[in-house]
Formats: sequence, C-alpha cells, structure tokens
Amino acid sequence: MLFRKPAVVAGGVLLALSGGALLPAAAAAGDGELPGGRAESGPRPGAGTGTGKGLDGVWRTDGYGSLVSVEGDVLRRYQTTSVSCVEGETARRTARGPGWAAYTMADGRRLTASTGGGANSGTGTGARLSTDGSPGHQDMARVRGGLPAACTGDAPDDPVATFDVFWRTFHENYPFFAAKDVDWQAVRDRHRPTVDDGTTDDELFAVFREMLAPLHDAHVSLTDGADRFFAETRPGTTAPSAELDAKVKRHIEEHDLDGGGLTEYANGRVSYADLPGDRGYLRVSGFIGYSDGEHPDGRYAAERAALDRALDSVLTADRTARLRGLVVDLRVNGGGADGLGLRLASRLTDRTHFAYAKAARNDPDDPGHFTRAQPQYVVPAPGVPRYAGPVAVLTGGSTVSAGESFTQALLDRPGRTVRIGAPTQGVFSDVLDRALPNGWRLGVPNEEFRTRDGRTFDGPGIPPDLSEPVFTDEEFEHGRDSAFDRALDVLPGGGD
Repeated sequence: MLFRKPAVVAGGVLLALSGGALLPAAAAAGDGELPGGRAESGPRPGAGTGTGKGLDGVWRTDGYGSLVSVEGDVLRRYQTTSVSCVEGETARRTARGPGWAAYTMADGRRLTASTGGGANSGTGTGARLSTDGSPGHQDMARVRGGLPAACTGDAPDDPVATFDVFWRTFHENYPFFAAKDVDWQAVRDRHRPTVDDGTTDDELFAVFREMLAPLHDAHVSLTDGADRFFAETRPGTTAPSAELDAKVKRHIEEHDLDGGGLTEYANGRVSYADLPGDRGYLRVSGFIGYSDGEHPDGRYAAERAALDRALDSVLTADRTARLRGLVVDLRVNGGGADGLGLRLASRLTDRTHFAYAKAARNDPDDPGHFTRAQPQYVVPAPGVPRYAGPVAVLTGGSTVSAGESFTQALLDRPGRTVRIGAPTQGVFSDVLDRALPNGWRLGVPNEEFRTRDGRTFDGPGIPPDLSEPVFTDEEFEHGRDSAFDRALDVLPGGGD
C-alpha cells in the first residue's frame, strides 16, 4: 500500500506509509502557537467555554463531509454525502475538563473536542474537533433534531448505489479537478451507463480505476481490502518504499559518506552523519513510525517523544555551536504526521515564522469554496539546542505528503535555506478515508496548504531552487549523487 497522510475525519482503518508498514492515522491540532513555544498547536484543556448543552449531541463539521455524535463517554463519526451516510469510527472519552473532552480510539489515536469554537462561538452551537499530530482543527455546528434517518437505517450496496456514492464522494470533497484538467461530471456521464445490477466486482473496480487514473494524485486510493488496490504517483516519479529507502541509504553511505555509516534513530527513520568542514547530514525518511511503544497520552505522543529523543541526540549543544551548514535529505520520505514536521522545523530556527495555512473544501457544489484558512507557525523549540544556520534541503519526486509540508514550512525560514534536487510529489492534504456501500474504501484529499501569499503546490510539487538529478538510473550506475554534491558546494565549510 502507498504512503499517505493520516485521515483526520472519516477514517476507520490504519493507513500505510512507505514500505507498507501499517501505522495509525495521526490527527489534528489548532492554529497559532501554544504557550511554551511548542512548534504545534491546537485545542487544549481549558480552550472551550462550556456554553450551551456542552458536547453531547450531533455536530456537522465545516467541510470534511462528516457528522459527529457525542453521547456521554462515546464519540461516533459518520461519513456523509448528499446521497449517503455511513457510520465510521468510535472513540471513548479518556479525559475531560471545562468545555473540552479527549477521546481515544481502539488503535490509540486521540481526538479532542471543545465547545465555544467556530463561527457560532459563544452561542452554544459551535465546537471544534482536533486530532493529535495534524495541524489545524475542524469547526463544528450543532445539528438540531439528531442524526438524519439515512445514518440509522440500512443502505443499498448494489453496484449502482456504490457507483453513486463513489462519484458523489469525490464530487463533494475533491478540490483539484480544475488543476488536473478533469471534468468530473463528464466522467460520470461516460461511465455511469456502464454499471448495472449485474456488474461484477472486477468490472466495477476497473471502472473506478479508469475514472481515478487521470487525477495522478498520490493521495487518492481505492481498495477492496483484499487483492484489489489502486493508487499512483505523479507521472515520472517513484513511490517511496522500503526497497528504495534501503537502496538509497547504501548509495549514500558508499558514495556520499566515503564508506562511512549513518547513525540511526527513531526506528531508522532519522539518521545522521558529520561531514567535513563542520557540516552535518540529516536524513529523514518519514514523519511517523518512530516508536513501537505505548504512551499514556496516545500513539502520537509516543511518536513525538521518540522524535524528540532523536533530535536531542543529533542537535546537541556542542554540535549546533560548531555546525556551519546542514544538509537535510528528504528525497525518500513517505510522509506521516505534519505536526512532527513542524516539531523538527522548530529545532532549525531561532525566530517564529510562517509555515503554511490549511483550508478544506466545504461546499459540495463548488470546488473553489474553502473553510477559513488556519495559519500554522514554526515556533523555536524552548529549552533545547537549536540550529539556525544555513540549510540545504534535498527533495525529489519521492518526497511525499508530510515530507512536503515540512519543506513548505521552511520556505519562510529566517536562516539561509536552499532547496536542491527535483520537485516534490505534489500532495499535501490530509486524507479522508471513506467507506463505500459495498465495503470498499477510498482515500480522498480535501485540503489545500497555502503559502503566505495564497499559492499552493498541489500537483506539480514544490520546485527546487537548484535543479539536480535525483537517484536516476544513471546516478546509481555511475556512483554519483549530484544533489548532495551541489549541497556541499553551496554550504559554507567546504574549501573556504
């Protein structure tokens, strides 16, 4: 299965990162910065006002196509379109305070709901929902009258009904049809007549595959949960995998480090080597998968603690004082939790700076209509050594998802920062994990990550400042690493 960012709303399954290792979805936090200068943020104990009826009741999210039902200790999420409603995840309350409650799912993912948020703040009809690890939050409005009847009864699961929910799910949530030059209505008109009650699973999967292929979106996927699976990368790029990661690691150690080794941390997802001229090489192959352990505050907290331990070992006071340049290699990075990317970025600055602003599509009939953008910031990590000097960031087509949002978070970095290599994959959004009536599942991105001036990089990816080949057949064959060599040329500490 391909890498992907965690689903933050309509999830119910574990999602896979590079190499096929099953890992939990990591979730959201709010905008701005927290007291104490942490490089991630969000609704927290005490953030709500406790107005109105509290959290009990039914809520509709602004965007994300979801209903949220809270009854005492239980939170349930429902995946909705204009023609369907499917029950999703269930979480149980594990902590609470005035105006807020935390809920933990069976796999350790943790949600926080707080009253008093959103456009209806102060009226008792507004709330916020967040999940650990994905910056931003979802505003919610109270639904009067409880769950719609469609959420409580049986729904048809024949091929035609499945087609209609499939098409409608993308029609109401996917923001990038125009950018991909895909007329989704025309796609429906062409394929809907080919489906009837007698359509087999093989035939239906082939129809859906043909409909999705022109999107060339690595955050789009379809699976029957068994043998059938579809996902693809942008043409001309390669998906991260355990095999590619191992091949690249060997290449780097043999040719870039002259036979020297990398010191590995966080289950091998973070590695480091000192370079001549008081420079350093930091390789990050993903932003999740750092920990196999448990944590009282959930799975993401364990991931965060493991990353902190790795960075404490790499960015010591002595090393940060003498480093004259740092290479950060993301060329094979399968993504993960954006919050962990912000956490790493917080070790690479001495001044707060803009990272990106998240917005989600929120009009079922208008792909250009989005929620209020939520700005995220990189805040210098408090109480630990930080490196704020020159950085060369190596990227390529196998830099995916959270690897890209981390790259974007460095665009406004105050210190000298140069990107070298090739454009990133071009997928940034968290992924809605959706169930179809026949039991198949979809991955659907629905968000934009915007620069300070409103630009996005979905599709073509973030371009490098300096273009160099990245792990091409020729580079492997001739023992070259042009992007790495260029980084050493532009960073101080070489022959000067």
